[in-house]
Amino acid sequence: MAFGNKNDQNMMSEINVTPLVDVMLVLLVVFIVTAPLLTQSVGVSLPKTVSAAPAPNQPLTLISVDAGGQIFLDRTPQTAESLATLLQQRLSQNADLTVQFEIDEKVPYGKAAEVLAIAQHAGITKVALQTRP
Repeated sequence: MAFGNKNDQNMMSEINVTPLVDVMLVLLVVFIVTAPLLTQSVGVSLPKTVSAAPAPNQPLTLISVDAGGQIFLDRTPQTAESLATLLQQRLSQNADLTVQFEIDEKVPYGKAAEVLAIAQHAGITKVALQTRP
């Protein structure tokens, strides 16, 4: 018993690509619809700025925290309590006091936040964070 078709025609060896094209078109439509949603961001108009003028030559108070977590006020080691007292004294002498923070990159975030909170509770409102260019 031989297998074959009724008309004794040769077998069709072509691939029907119509379903493949339909699938690709559906995928293309999905990507066209979802692409704008992925790039959506908050529309904010940022101000244009020019180079900042250098700070006036007023004395700065430098607070440093080394990699070990030791606090320094103008290169003198301090405890957290003595730092708060000294900052309040300096603020009472100069109401326009600017404090510059120099915190090592290896210092844990908690310690850096503690030192910034000490300055905030002392009443310091003008701060600068020193970084590397």
